[in-house]
Amino acid sequence: MAGRKSLREEPCPVARSVDLVGDRWALLIVRDAFDGVRRFGDFQRSLGVARNILTDRLRLLVEEGILASQPASDGSAYQEYVLTPKGEDLFGVVVALRRWGERHLFARGEPHSVLVDRATGRKVEGVALRTPDGREVKPERTAVRKVGSGRQAS
Repeated sequence: MAGRKSLREEPCPVARSVDLVGDRWALLIVRDAFDGVRRFGDFQRSLGVARNILTDRLRLLVEEGILASQPASDGSAYQEYVLTPKGEDLFGVVVALRRWGERHLFARGEPHSVLVDRATGRKVEGVALRTPDGREVKPERTAVRKVGSGRQAS
């Protein structure tokens, strides 16, 4: 990911987030980690990504505290990659991308993977942002206060 301008100093949280996890491989690694993938070879088989790219993305995700590297749980010589609390906080992002993809990238009735509740096996439906009083957050009802434009959001 060398050669591109860093957005780490941008005052926009979206820009900083995309700078870190906006690469398709980074997000797909995180997605696979949510699905229980832990080992380098398993990530590589699942994603079909080149070893050098996978090595780079895993290193970055570990350096940034999204994944942690630890000895394999089965006692073998392998390393495993596990989501940290910071990585687990990306769950909403992955689910939002899934929901958007289901709505806009598949024809009606076209088969695709489905997010299900582990306890019931039922499809998870309608994830929505809500205000503290329970109203659904819609784009037309929100605004971003830019740095230097007055009172900052809390």
